[in-house]
Amino acid sequence: MERIAPSERIRKQLDQLLGEGVARQGNLLGTLIQLGTQLVMQEMLERETTEQLGRAHYQHRQPGEALRGYRNGYEPGRLRTAEGEIPIQIPQVREWVGDGAYQSCLMSSLRGHSDVLEKLAVQMYSRGLSVRDVEDALREATGQTLLSRDAVSELSDVLWQEYQAFAARDLSAFEVEYLFIDAIYQGLREWGCSQGILCAWGICRNGCRVMLHLALGSRESYDNCLEFLRGMTQRGLRTPLLVATDGAPGLIRAVSEVWGKSLRQRCLAHKMRNILDKVPQSVREEVKRRVQDVFYAPSLEIARERAAQVLHDYQEKYSAAMRSFNDDLEACLVYLRCPLAHHKAARTTNLLERAFQECRRRTKVIPHFTTEQACLKLVFSSLWQTSQRWRRVTMTELEQQQLVLLRRELGLPLYSE
Repeated sequence: MERIAPSERIRKQLDQLLGEGVARQGNLLGTLIQLGTQLVMQEMLERETTEQLGRAHYQHRQPGEALRGYRNGYEPGRLRTAEGEIPIQIPQVREWVGDGAYQSCLMSSLRGHSDVLEKLAVQMYSRGLSVRDVEDALREATGQTLLSRDAVSELSDVLWQEYQAFAARDLSAFEVEYLFIDAIYQGLREWGCSQGILCAWGICRNGCRVMLHLALGSRESYDNCLEFLRGMTQRGLRTPLLVATDGAPGLIRAVSEVWGKSLRQRCLAHKMRNILDKVPQSVREEVKRRVQDVFYAPSLEIARERAAQVLHDYQEKYSAAMRSFNDDLEACLVYLRCPLAHHKAARTTNLLERAFQECRRRTKVIPHFTTEQACLKLVFSSLWQTSQRWRRVTMTELEQQQLVLLRRELGLPLYSE
């Protein structure tokens, strides 16, 4: 009998695939979904056998403990799903003390039900992967209580292992040109309030978008942000050309300290909301159009001219809004120095905002997480799944040459060096 469980072999395949993901973009998502489904089902089959026998793999029976049976290898099987047929290794048991030969209740329920896995995956993600709800989802999908709450909890702990591997992986292979940093806030019961979870993602020199880091950010304080950024540099992340953030002072200060020569872009979506919150509803559309004319100008020179005119026209009537507009104005316009094809992608953190919306959708059933670990593993799972659907950014030879020239102008190291 092989001493390596089938689930471990599947996990190694997933790790290898994720490691090659930057270079292999063809059918990466479909393969990930299929392997992920295979891994979940294989782990549940193995866990079911562990519960039935009362012993883990290669664990000796304790003195006086009743014998329920012995593991006897695996038998190949297949499940029909929306992703096609998925191979499964079905655990076998000899000298089973139950009625008749040992049979997996989970496998018996899944055979002949092409939509069970699909329903199971939807339930697990939409309910936020809480232990109690996944137990209920399994019962709803199959009509039986297949795994106990403890077993489901152990399966969900796999997410924590995946997060830890993600948070420690080497980042030197990613040639990041544009780096984006933002935070999502989640309730943590042991903290007594919501805490920020910092997330970083980037656009690489080959046009690929990639999620880079995720960690607790304690309301975007300077110390936490500095630790977050330095953590990425220690793992091999090289100096990006541009760093886009919101207006959090601690984050801006940390970015300036770690990457002082890089361009710093203020997220225009955040900035626009700050400005419009300070003008009456009756003139909001008018002010919005004027500010957009500045932010989305065809060149840096034209943007500065339009900004001066907006300040002249509205300074007396809406002084608070104009102070917000003029504050950090140059950082709002810095993306105009980048290649034209990248302007839309580089000027906001909107892509991350959409990922956060998906994360909130999945976590809204959990008002307050009991632990930091429970919070991080679920937010990571949600954001990682969303990031796998991100599309590439245009990176022709012309854009790459423009980025090289801009790096030389700023005194930043080139990736080819």
